[in-house]
Amino acid sequence: MIPSRNTPARDLLDFYAETGVDALLGESPVDRFASTEPAEPAARSVQPVTPAADLNSVARAAPAAPPAPDEAVMQARSVAKNAKTLDELRAILDRFEGCALKSTASQLVFADGNPEARLMLVGEAPGREEDIEGLPFVGRSGKLLDRMLAAIGLDRTSVYIANIVPWRPPGNRTPTPQESQICLPFILRQIELADPDILVCLGGPSAQTLLGIREGITKTRGRWFAFETGKREIRAMPTFHPAFLLRSPLQKRFAWRDFLAIKEALDQR
Repeated sequence: MIPSRNTPARDLLDFYAETGVDALLGESPVDRFASTEPAEPAARSVQPVTPAADLNSVARAAPAAPPAPDEAVMQARSVAKNAKTLDELRAILDRFEGCALKSTASQLVFADGNPEARLMLVGEAPGREEDIEGLPFVGRSGKLLDRMLAAIGLDRTSVYIANIVPWRPPGNRTPTPQESQICLPFILRQIELADPDILVCLGGPSAQTLLGIREGITKTRGRWFAFETGKREIRAMPTFHPAFLLRSPLQKRFAWRDFLAIKEALDQR
């Protein structure tokens, strides 16, 4: 529902937060409903001519434009394979300038949990809370994920959690296919270095990107797939993203079946 002018301030702020607004654009509020007379056109001012030497210094000071998507993907592949450890991979991501999301996010959201765990879970991209704390799955969906893990006897000390895209898209929008492809070499290397026994893809986008499947999550969840890490083949399963379960609580029973299957697979080794 679109708020009216009589909506209480707190409700209005809640409405803005739910629609992805999380920053102010000015220090003073502006009444967009107030009628204003059209302003007189400002007198044109003559701008001083900037000497050529000053123009050269301005050009040198301007930030370099991000590379084209194809070039950024090639750069990501080149630098990601150089990482020998997860710490090196994180440092490489901190320096990487090929993804425009880095300039709009507060910080890199690399991973959480135990990198030596046998179970690794990968989502799509961080949200607002994750962007603030620098850790994946710490908002409402993260709390649900914690409860789901606890139900099979696990917690964040016994799993490793990451996302395909390590920077929050503005307004929590879905990452574009280009953004996901630019970040893909990094998450593939991250999985290879962590070398888990089981990989869980949280949500359809994660499963489609990592496993190369085209079917929707409702058809693929709960099924086992083979994932090649570069060192060995491991078992991978797609399941519902916790954020989806918050919107569709009736689907939790299927996610519960998936997590029971994951627990059984862990117990077999």
